[in-house]
Amino acid sequence: MSWAERYGLWRSWLMYYGKPFNRRRLKGFYSGFIGKGDLVFDIGAHLGNRSEAWLALGARVIAAEPQPICVQYLQKRFLSNEHFYLLKAVVGAEAGTTIFNISARSPTISTARQLDWQYSINQYSWKPSTWDKQLQVQVVTLDMMIQDYGMPSFCKIDTEGFEWEVIQGLNHAIETISLEYLAFDLERIIRCLKKLNTLGSYHCNFSPGESQRWMYSQWVPVNEFTNILEHSPFPHRFGDIYLTMNKNIIESS
Repeated sequence: MSWAERYGLWRSWLMYYGKPFNRRRLKGFYSGFIGKGDLVFDIGAHLGNRSEAWLALGARVIAAEPQPICVQYLQKRFLSNEHFYLLKAVVGAEAGTTIFNISARSPTISTARQLDWQYSINQYSWKPSTWDKQLQVQVVTLDMMIQDYGMPSFCKIDTEGFEWEVIQGLNHAIETISLEYLAFDLERIIRCLKKLNTLGSYHCNFSPGESQRWMYSQWVPVNEFTNILEHSPFPHRFGDIYLTMNKNIIESS
């Protein structure tokens, strides 16, 4: 492992595991829609802090992560947990292979997106990043994962600009889904929301940054939510958009 990779791993660990009470907060947040025995997909698992919370809630987790330094960490952290299974792959639009771009010092922004996204994120960030290594990696689809492992009750998608490609490989309605958003890349997220709304009758909410708190007191139908995104300045730089068909979740707000 190079010095840059060690530094990047340390930064990621501090971000996801170094915050006081973060594990408790994650577990409390996700307990609203993940329970014992549920199947959960973690697409873009990184260092697995969310997988850890879901396992603590009694879920079975299928994680997908292509980045070698993260794969090594996940294998060590969850080696003895029979309810965790790791796919060393990108999830995308169709099966095959793709080029995965690694940022050793900032592994949270390693991505299967190519130069357009890399340029945009450097324009958006206060400090430019570099992607200093490329790997050819396996690509699987969400449909393939559903066929192999079953239908999840929840699927998290956090793939650094590759969310649209992930959604293109899905033709089944998953009960609850989360998508990472970046304010400069909302057009592709809107495309994801519209595609998902053809698969099921979803309502949306969002959680800014790593706050694990809801911004809306009530869940909003997808069409209304996309209209907000298209016509109003989005007030937060990044976070997660959640979609659900679960009436208990929608009506609990």
